[in-house]
Amino acid sequence: MPVGETIRGLLELTRPVNSVAAGFLTFIGAYVAGGVTASPIETAAAVGATVSATGAGNAINDYFDREIDRINQPGRAIPRGAVSPRGALGFSFVLFAIAVALALVLPALAIAIAVVNLLALLAYTEFFKGLPGVGNALVAYLGGSTFLFGGAAVGNVGAAVVLFVLAALSTMSREIIKDVEDLEGDREEGLNTLPIAIGRRRALYVGAVSLAVAILASPVPYLSMDFGLAYLLIVVPAVAVMAYAMVESFADPTAGHEHLKYGMFLAALAFVVGRMALEVPWVPA
Repeated sequence: MPVGETIRGLLELTRPVNSVAAGFLTFIGAYVAGGVTASPIETAAAVGATVSATGAGNAINDYFDREIDRINQPGRAIPRGAVSPRGALGFSFVLFAIAVALALVLPALAIAIAVVNLLALLAYTEFFKGLPGVGNALVAYLGGSTFLFGGAAVGNVGAAVVLFVLAALSTMSREIIKDVEDLEGDREEGLNTLPIAIGRRRALYVGAVSLAVAILASPVPYLSMDFGLAYLLIVVPAVAVMAYAMVESFADPTAGHEHLKYGMFLAALAFVVGRMALEVPWVPA
C-alpha cells in the first residue's frame, strides 16, 4: 500500500470534519462561558484535546466496527485496506495520548470531564453501541459535553449547561436516525440497536420526542434574559431546519441525518451571536 494512501486512510479514520466540528463546539462553549476575556491558552488546549480525542474515538470505532463496515461502509479505510486494523488501533492510542497531554494543562473540572469522556469513547463501541438506546444516550452525552468541557476549561461550566442539554437532546435524535440508516448492516452483525429492538418507525418517534424537548427548551436563554434578540433571530430558523430534518428522516434517514447536523450547527451559532451581542455594541441585543 502506497504511503500516501495510508496517510489518507489515517486521516479518514479521524473523520476530520467531525473532529474539527467537535473542537469548534468546545470553542463555542469556552466563548459562551468566558467571552473575549477567556484564556486563549486554556481555550486552545481544550479545542486541541477535543479534536484529538474525537479523532481517536472515531478511529477506534472503525477498528471495532471493521466487520460491520464491510457491509455498511466498504469504502472506509480499514475495509478497503488503506489501513490495517492494528495500525488503526495504534493510531487511536497516539491521538488519545495527545488529548490527555493537552487536557492536563486545564482546570481540575475540565480534566475530570476529559477523563470521563475518554473512558466513554473507549467503552462505547465494545460495550454500549449495541444496547438499545444506551449507546445513543452515551453519544448524546459526549456530543453535548464538548460545550461543558469548553466552559470548564475557562472556569465557568455553569454558563454552558443549557448548551449541553440542547446539544445532547439533538444529538440523541441524530444518533437514532443514524441507526435507522444503518439498520441492515447492524442487524447482519447481530447488534440490537433501538430500531432493531422496537422497529424503525417507533425509534424515529423516540428521536422526534427528544428533538421536540430540545426545540421547546431553545427559547430558555432568551426568556431568562441571558441572550437577547440576536440569539432568537438565529435559533428560530435553526429549530425550523431541525424539525424539518426530523420529519424528513421518516422517508429518507440519510438526508434527515445530514440536515439535522446543519440545524444543530446553526443553533450553536445562535449562542455565539447571542454572546457577541453582550460584548459588541453593533450586534443587536
